[in-house]
Formats: sequence, C-alpha cells, structure tokens
Amino acid sequence: MTNEPGRNPGGWSRRRVLGMLAATAVPASLAGCSGSDGTTAGPTSSSPARGASTPTAPSAAAEAGAQTATPSPTPSGPRPLFLGTYTSADGGGTGIGVATYDARSGRITGKGTISGVGDPSYLAAHPDRRTLYAVNERAEGGVTAVRLSDRKVLGTRSSGGEAPCHLSVHPSGRWLLSANYGTGSVAVHPVEDSGALGERTDLVVHRSPAPGPGQEGPHAHYIAAGPDGGHVLAVDLGTDTVYTYRLDESRGTLTEVSRARTRAGAGPRHLTFHPEGRYAYLANEVDNTVVVCAYDPGSGKLTPGDPQPTGTGSGTSYPAQLLVTPNGSYAYLANRGHDSLTRYAVEESGARLRLLDTVPVGGEFPRQIAFSPDGSLLFAAHQRSSTVGVFHVDAESGELRSAGEPFASPVAVCALPL
Repeated sequence: MTNEPGRNPGGWSRRRVLGMLAATAVPASLAGCSGSDGTTAGPTSSSPARGASTPTAPSAAAEAGAQTATPSPTPSGPRPLFLGTYTSADGGGTGIGVATYDARSGRITGKGTISGVGDPSYLAAHPDRRTLYAVNERAEGGVTAVRLSDRKVLGTRSSGGEAPCHLSVHPSGRWLLSANYGTGSVAVHPVEDSGALGERTDLVVHRSPAPGPGQEGPHAHYIAAGPDGGHVLAVDLGTDTVYTYRLDESRGTLTEVSRARTRAGAGPRHLTFHPEGRYAYLANEVDNTVVVCAYDPGSGKLTPGDPQPTGTGSGTSYPAQLLVTPNGSYAYLANRGHDSLTRYAVEESGARLRLLDTVPVGGEFPRQIAFSPDGSLLFAAHQRSSTVGVFHVDAESGELRSAGEPFASPVAVCALPL
C-alpha cells in the first residue's frame, strides 16, 4: 500500500501510515500557540438543520477550497487565524491553535489553543463565520464543531471511516462534507442552527474503479461543492478518480453522476476551481503533475487534460494543494518534497496554466496553503519544520514576497485565516 508521506498515524498504525512524523518532532518550546481556551467535546443537540435564516454564503467556488471569491478590502488590525495539527504526533499540538495576523504586515501572534479536539489536521469555517469545523484524523474518524464566539467545542460526530483528512461546508451552510482517506469514503452531516452537527445522512464508499498502481484501496482526499453549488466533487488518490455527485439538499444524500479518470498512478489529491467556474486544476501527488480540467456546471462533468510539470524537476515532490488568485490571473502550487511554491500564469480564461517559476517556501513540507480573505496574503503550513510562513501576493504580477520569519506552531498541517 502506498501512503502519503508524513500522514499522521492517529492510532491507525495497522494501516502502515506511521510515515515520517516521528522524525519531524519539535520541542514543545517551539509551539507558537500555547495555553488552553477550549472544553472537552460533548454530545450535539438534535435541533433542525440550518435553513433559510442562515446568512448569505460566499461563492460556491470559495467554499469548495478554491478561494477564488471576489476579495474584500484589506481590513486593518488583527484578524483571526486557526491552525490545524496532529495531537497524537511527537511534538504535535494539544488542539486547534488560535492566533491572529495583521492583515497588512502578515505578522502572526499566538493566542492559545482550543483543546478537546483530537488530531484536527484540516479546518473549515461555516459561511457565517460563527462555527469552525475540524476533522479528527484518527482510526475512528470524526468531525468536530467549535463555536467561535467563546471557542466552545459543540461536539463530535463519526465520519463513518478512518482518517478523515478534508472537509468543507456546502455554500448553503446546511451540510458538512468530509473525506475519509483511510477507507476511501465521503460523508455528509447536517449543520444545525447552533452550528453543531447532526447525525450523518450519507456515506459513500469508492468501491470502483480498482485501485491504481501501488495502492491497495481507495483514499478519498478532498470533497467540496462545485461552482454551481448543485454538484459535489470528491478526489480519490487511491482510485485515480474524481467523482461528481448530485447533492439532495433536502435529505443530505449524494447520487453519483459522473467520474473523471486521471492517468494510472497519478494520485490526484486536491482540486481548485478558476473563478469563472469553467475550469479546475488538479494536483497529482504521486506523479508530481498538475492537470487543467474542463468543467460543465450543468452536468457536473469534469474532463481532465494532459499532465503538466510542477517546475520541481525529476525528484519526488508530492504536490499538495493549488490556489488561484481572486482575479483568476495566477495559480500557486505547494510542493512538499521540493519545499517550494510554484507560480503559474492562468491564461485563456482559465483554460491554460503557464509555468512561471518556483520560490522557496521558507519551511519544510508545505502541507497546505491558503489565502487571506482579500487575497493579499498567502499562508503556508509547514508540517516538518512546525512553522507557518506568510507571503505578500502582488495582485498585478503574482509575485510572492516573504512577510518575515515563519511563525512557530507544532506540526503545522493547516492554516485557516479569516
């Protein structure tokens, strides 16, 4: 079985994913988010899912992880930043890191920890920004809701599989979508009026096609709504496939409508949409490529193009995630083995990526990258160096400029600026 490098065991060593975390441990004194502000997770309530009263959500593409919504003016003063980690790893955190960042300088300041959340390796916020959600990347996977006003843990629900590694909130704000890497399945949970999660309404296992070369089974790595909002796309590294589902927004169930196959052994990991919604970009972890995909919003069909280089040479790099600037002009790829960010020019209304350059990321193993809401800052979570780097993004040229020394945060695997 081929496993993603550096993925946390979280108690599921029987799947041979101990990886390299032990070798990347850092002293607790390096932790940038210390202290405890949270409470232990408890049961959730059974109130109805959020309905029409939910505040208006951002664009579907933004909630799908594309981060391509029209940027808001740069605010002044500190802004919230939440940090995901592995609590079961040597040198890992004790929950979700809490920090702030200056929206102009990019400087990060630690503010404590939300405790009572185990292995919160990926984070997502509700469209109304009142609730934070985290996966619990463990053998018995879970998804946890946290109320942001007082940092109270609202409860955890089973994700229905092992090692969930990605989640997103549907643009309606009524459904949480999650991907179980260990068992190759995707789940849907209702979001209640309080922000807490209800009992799971669906679980779909990727039973076909057969696993790709070097894989023993499916490995769902990403799930989010497409730009149209009516379709949900799930990327599976194990089966070299992107699945498109129709979400029944009244029942919270998924119905498969199409599949897009990459070349065998590509190991697709993460999908990002262009702001215009007609093209998406796929990062392939195993064969170190990116692919431009055409997207039909009406049918939800995704059509992958030819693999393209990442600019990292012939060595092993493990591409992690792509971002597209809010104006749709540039794209950035995090390269873990190469410890760099690749910059692409986006051309022909999204139909073409032209490789421009790569720049050092300033840390080791950039697991995840994210834009600030206005698109002026790019955050990179460095898993092996236990730091978070920040870059200024030039809106005209797309050039990246370091905002200063990285911020120390234990086994940083996700940075979520709000």
